[in-house]
Amino acid sequence: MKLSLKNNLIGYTFISPFVIGFLIFTLYPTFMSLYYSFTDYDLLMPATWAGLDNYSAMFEDKRYLHSLKVTLFYVFAGVPLRLAFALFVAMILNNASKAVGLYRTVYYLPSIIGGSVAVSIMWRNVFGDEGIVNGLLNFLGFESVRFFGDPQAALFMLISLSVWQFGSSMLIFLAGLKNIPGELYEAASVDGAGFFRRFFSITIPMLTPIILFNLIMQLISAFMTFVPAYIISKGEGGPLDGTLLYSLYLFKQAFVYFDMGFASAMAWVMLIIVGILTALVFASSRLWVHYESEGGR
Repeated sequence: MKLSLKNNLIGYTFISPFVIGFLIFTLYPTFMSLYYSFTDYDLLMPATWAGLDNYSAMFEDKRYLHSLKVTLFYVFAGVPLRLAFALFVAMILNNASKAVGLYRTVYYLPSIIGGSVAVSIMWRNVFGDEGIVNGLLNFLGFESVRFFGDPQAALFMLISLSVWQFGSSMLIFLAGLKNIPGELYEAASVDGAGFFRRFFSITIPMLTPIILFNLIMQLISAFMTFVPAYIISKGEGGPLDGTLLYSLYLFKQAFVYFDMGFASAMAWVMLIIVGILTALVFASSRLWVHYESEGGR
């Protein structure tokens, strides 16, 4: 009995830093943000109860609705492109090669540093008026594109940065490809199936659980994108709010306009939106995700 109690105390001692950190830095701020979303709070004066005013004002704010529109376009355009590119590179790296380890490391590097301030500044220079992209366009005979003057071009610049950060999804896809039995491809080749037939009849169905996982993770990550939009637009979300992502507008409400109540309400609405989209993806997975342990589904 004493030995068991001692072992329990040792276990609780080792997990206490995580538990205390979770309670102080995660759970407590979460409940406080929920409370502040129903208050008028400017960080300087005590919060006063405002009921649903922040939530009603949110849908009367044209900039808020615009930021939601920009973010949804960013998510629904960027996430599929990112996953498609990650799968494409994973299939290339799946072929046996002596240097495949080096290739994996090189391709994964953008995901490690891709969200940093330095890379966002680099991306801004690459797409500048005299940057590499416009230099290449001029070399090919096309006119320069003013990425910082056209809202749609500026958003495309952010989406391209998102696609460039494909490393984590690529490695997960690569692990999934390694687990597909080679006998399936050999049998399909014997039956005369070509590359595309094998890809859509074997590769994609066998990878659907991996696709589901990557889709959920990248969907959540895309909604939380902040650093690239902040750095590239210099914190303004320009031009003409073309890069005003949801998280950037939330930041501006909280720490520029000092409307912490409105910002907290925005955070909870984002949580609800992400939760609904995640639930829809999981619900639809019954139609397209296949599991071997469940009779092929």
